[in-house]
Amino acid sequence: MKLGPDTVFGRPPRSLAVGYFCLGSALVVATDLALALRAEALATWTPVQAAVGVAFVALSSVALYGATAYQERRAVAAQSELDTSNQQLQVLSRVFRHNVRNDLNIIQGYADLLDDRVDDDRSQEFLQTIRETTDDVVEISEKLRVIEETSAAPPTGRVNLADSVRNAATDVDRADVSLTIDAPAEAWVRADASIKYPIREVFENAVTHNDESVRRVDAHVTENGTTACLEVRDNGPGIPDDEQAVLRAEEETPLSHASSIGLWLVKWMCETQGGTVGFETSDDGTTVRLRFDAAEDPPSTTSVDRSVRRDTSADRRGAGGDETATTEAVADGAGDEGG
Repeated sequence: MKLGPDTVFGRPPRSLAVGYFCLGSALVVATDLALALRAEALATWTPVQAAVGVAFVALSSVALYGATAYQERRAVAAQSELDTSNQQLQVLSRVFRHNVRNDLNIIQGYADLLDDRVDDDRSQEFLQTIRETTDDVVEISEKLRVIEETSAAPPTGRVNLADSVRNAATDVDRADVSLTIDAPAEAWVRADASIKYPIREVFENAVTHNDESVRRVDAHVTENGTTACLEVRDNGPGIPDDEQAVLRAEEETPLSHASSIGLWLVKWMCETQGGTVGFETSDDGTTVRLRFDAAEDPPSTTSVDRSVRRDTSADRRGAGGDETATTEAVADGAGDEGG
């Protein structure tokens, strides 16, 4: 029989109290006998002499039973409330993702029909606002789906963080973005495929919430043997202090809340992967750090110290604007870098 915390503390309150009384009484009697033997008074010792100790054990057993029974009732009530809350959240999520999204698709369809019937610029601006607003709500529904479908179990696989970063960067690689990626060829972390969602969200936030003429995004992936870190810097206005405080407190109130579910997605999904999230805002922009536990390289992978640098910027694009100027420098070995 394998002993563990559940073997003892998982038992009913009555069993715990009875077990405590039996063990405590036996210990009191054994201690009293040992003292009598040491004092050479064993011949005159009677069980009545241990009655005070046994009585104290009996009273403390009653107290133990009352405390554990009370905590058990509280735990059952809390579990019931948690199950009800989870059920309500699942229902609300399904209603939002399916019913509301279907209604939004209808709104978008009518907006497209009106587009052919409206000529003045003012009305076109109204239609564009309708499209942008419905697109934002549809995007929120997709993020809720991702969060709902993500398993809370600790990840058991491994993912190349460097590849995930480069894949996420392609989604924001466009004419008005100056994108730089500094990452090794491989940086394996303990995670599963859903790690791509918080990484992609960080890149999208760096671009979407940036009103500069050229939106600069610099990504760096580093390793130290036990962890791998993704650091994304941008030149945007930064994450407001009150939103960072909400994430640190892990609680939203009517007066203190995040403006988007995106930051919650980054936090929750990184923590699900066993990682951590850090934000740093300055006058030059925002730095987001995602840190994950390092994993061993797959057996088929050779250990090579290489650095891949990718630089894409608006002022290095071709005159036609259709092609992206990309330079890659691969340096093999320590200390030598290719330009």
